[in-house]
Amino acid sequence: MGIVYYAKYLEYFEVARTEMLRSLGLPYREIEEKGYELPVSEASIKYYKGAGYDDELHITASLTPKHSPRVEIHYEVKKNSGELIAEGDTTLVFIDLATGKPTRAPQFYLDAIGI
Repeated sequence: MGIVYYAKYLEYFEVARTEMLRSLGLPYREIEEKGYELPVSEASIKYYKGAGYDDELHITASLTPKHSPRVEIHYEVKKNSGELIAEGDTTLVFIDLATGKPTRAPQFYLDAIGI
């Protein structure tokens, strides 16, 4: 159909999320090395316009700092012209690798996001 497949946006969100965490000093590998993982528990996307296969896109990810085991991230997908073509949200939950159970956000994360 000449447009980006709708599910690809979740991959774009993952890349944006990974880079956002890295910019906060939280590379995902270090989160795992400290005994945690952050799986996605919820995801939603609202599409406004399709992106063509040659369109250059800018994806931003942002989170509102909260003292919670849940990490809620908002995404915007824009063409280089600034036109908003999609936006979405994901919720991730801290899991303790030792127990496999949800856990409170660790202090190193709270420090990194300024709480």
